[in-house]
Amino acid sequence: MKNNIVYFDGVCGLCNKSVDFIIRHDKKKKLLFTPLQGETAKLNLHSTVLESFDSILFQQNNQLYYKSDAAIKIMYTIGGLWKSVIILFIFPKFIRDAVYSFIAKYRYKWFGKKESCRIPTKDEREQFLP
Repeated sequence: MKNNIVYFDGVCGLCNKSVDFIIRHDKKKKLLFTPLQGETAKLNLHSTVLESFDSILFQQNNQLYYKSDAAIKIMYTIGGLWKSVIILFIFPKFIRDAVYSFIAKYRYKWFGKKESCRIPTKDEREQFLP
């Protein structure tokens, strides 16, 4: 499996805005992206994972991170000042994940839901997996 893969809900407005943000700040292009609805996710992730998680997951060095761990690890991987988010690990996981889950629960209501998955721009294509 490849390293540094961000799996995201391709029809979620918040997830797509998050991917846009990450791409803008990932100057060294360390991250690859694929929708949870795509072929890469189906090949790399166990079906129970695909059924249980529907927002952002992060795979790094064959380790899969969920919820707040995924978000923090993604930002840390971008580097620069974003590495400072590592300090969020001082908060207990159950608190971080509760906040994450609350936002994830209402993400469609607050940020919308698209009819189809995000289509990468020409410049972004090299960072997207099917």
